[in-house]
Amino acid sequence: MKIETIKTLGALKTSGYQSKSIKDELRDNLIKNIKNKVTTFTGIHGYENTVIPELERAILSRHNINLLGLRGQAKTRLARMMVNLLDEYIPVVKGSEINDDPLQPISRYALELIAEKGDDTPITWLHREDRFAEKLATPDVTVADIIGDVDPIKAANLKLSYADDRVIHYGMIPCANRCIFVINELPDLQARIQVALFNILQEGDIQIRGFKLRLPLDMQFVFTANPEDYTNRGSIVTPLKDRIGSQILTHYPHTIDTARSITSQEAKLDSRQTESVYVPDLAKDLLEQISFEARESEYVDVKSGVSARLSITAFENLLSTAERRALLSGDDKTTVRLSDFIGVIPAITGKVELVYEGEQEGADFVANALMDEAIKTLFPKYFPKIEKLEKQGEETPYDDLISWFFNGDGFELLDDFDDTTYKSKLDEVKPLDALLADYQPDIDKRDVYFEKEFILWGLVQFKKLSKYRYSEGLQIKDPYGSYISGL
Repeated sequence: MKIETIKTLGALKTSGYQSKSIKDELRDNLIKNIKNKVTTFTGIHGYENTVIPELERAILSRHNINLLGLRGQAKTRLARMMVNLLDEYIPVVKGSEINDDPLQPISRYALELIAEKGDDTPITWLHREDRFAEKLATPDVTVADIIGDVDPIKAANLKLSYADDRVIHYGMIPCANRCIFVINELPDLQARIQVALFNILQEGDIQIRGFKLRLPLDMQFVFTANPEDYTNRGSIVTPLKDRIGSQILTHYPHTIDTARSITSQEAKLDSRQTESVYVPDLAKDLLEQISFEARESEYVDVKSGVSARLSITAFENLLSTAERRALLSGDDKTTVRLSDFIGVIPAITGKVELVYEGEQEGADFVANALMDEAIKTLFPKYFPKIEKLEKQGEETPYDDLISWFFNGDGFELLDDFDDTTYKSKLDEVKPLDALLADYQPDIDKRDVYFEKEFILWGLVQFKKLSKYRYSEGLQIKDPYGSYISGL
């Protein structure tokens, strides 16, 4: 017989069911997973040797946990995934507001019901998916919201005195008894609200108005917070911090490969996009490098952080830009172009907090500067490095390409070129073929034209060519040819 089919307290006792605290549930199930080599926190990339071991140690220690890190570092996702470590079902006294354990009741309602009905007390079963509660801390949160308050309507309906504890309306925390309770952005809670959590974490007491209830709540608290210097909105009061067992620092991906795994997993793409738009590997690396550049940029507030959501939404925009272009030109399939990256600017400007200098330059300027820096960073990994200072007369691998532009009238790539026209325009620049043959001989054929464009943009960043953007597309020219020809 499945245990969740038991409907009365007497049958529960007969079954041999043993009550267990939520922290012991988490601990015992984690131990099973570790022994059986089962991954608990699936889909979390880059934390395998840092955050996840610390989180597992905190669970084994039965600690309440504070996940401290900048935005977009999967703090809330980690907390939600802890639900997988709970038992599938737990018994609850039917009708209990605070999920009373039938074998260890704590509320007046459950105690009186069991005293009245004994082994016939009805029970229900709570699935682990229903044992997660979450509250975003905001300055307007009150003690009544999270702890409880006197309910005058209940007092009137039941004809009870305000001195009777049955007039209490329980807040979110007591109602989440025997659950994982997450408070996001803990520093945003006013200090007096944080103080109200002291006894719950330490003793299990809750105090509402004049009542002091001895309710040993069975809770697993997980708090998330940005570093205290993130903003001036507030901080975690020291006595509360002292009562949180483990504080775990989260971080952004350390490598582009990890960042790419996150973006690929999280991007919400239409299947028609993935079928019709091919994305070169270099384009994926470049997209992630933009986030890395933003986290180091003098224009971006590093204390605010640059969320992994920047890369995710930018990737979605990139594919949509290529898809829209293909639809307009009548191409059934297409490949992402470097010029398509203009479509990711809205994803960047909406995800970065600018410092004063960035605000002065403007969000669009900063977004374009980040893309330029990403190209400049990646270029030497694919093609020979261009030195800032070169000896006069010394040959470089790019001499033929630069001469091609010096002796020509420039080169235009319009945004609405169909694939055939786009490729034929790039094929006109013959020195690009030689560079690819020499330095990227094993390149995937589908990546050829993206890398050709990448060479041109790279030379622009190193001041060997100049690029002009206008409404219909862009023009690449020799930076000095026009001056010489005009002499």
